[in-house]
Amino acid sequence: MRQFARLTLSAPIPEDTTIMNFRHLLEKHQLAPAILAVINGYLQEKGLSLRQGTIVDATIIHAPSSTKNEEGKRDPEMHQTKKGNQYYFGMKAHIGADAESGLVHHVHGTAANVADVTQVAELLHGEENAVYADAGYTGVEKREEHENREVIWQIAARRSIYSRLNNAASSTRPSARSSTAKLRHGPRSSIRFELSSASLATSKCAFVG
Repeated sequence: MRQFARLTLSAPIPEDTTIMNFRHLLEKHQLAPAILAVINGYLQEKGLSLRQGTIVDATIIHAPSSTKNEEGKRDPEMHQTKKGNQYYFGMKAHIGADAESGLVHHVHGTAANVADVTQVAELLHGEENAVYADAGYTGVEKREEHENREVIWQIAARRSIYSRLNNAASSTRPSARSSTAKLRHGPRSSIRFELSSASLATSKCAFVG
């Protein structure tokens, strides 16, 4: 990633304000979607993006919640949300990726409190015949924006459903072998963000007031 951005350890690295100004420049001229479209075009020409299925997922990118800055306030683009029993402050990156290659074809950013299921339409290219997601996207196929979308929705079951299965008769439970086979051969239901976040240095957002 450093080579792609032409950053070296022997030269000064841009500080956070410079990076933020560059981000705002991309947003102002709407260049980020155009850059991603060009990259995806090259990948598709090389046959690296099959475009038959899309995996959707989201991750929270933390931001400082402190108001100790020049303007004395938090970044207005960030928001607080609760995941499990823990609160987070920041933004959320919504990702659409090719189910076969894992290559990302859509990225959409929102405040952290925006529900994942509401952003699926922003992550599909329209040519897929199947969409894969975790249980957080339950009910996505019933939303109005997907009313005429002809895809197979592969949404993971919630834990409560698995609990009911565990309480059912043993004869009705899927065998451990069949469950393992589904996991081994089935498409991934989530996207790993740790590597990309570390490479892009986006595991945390900085707000310079």
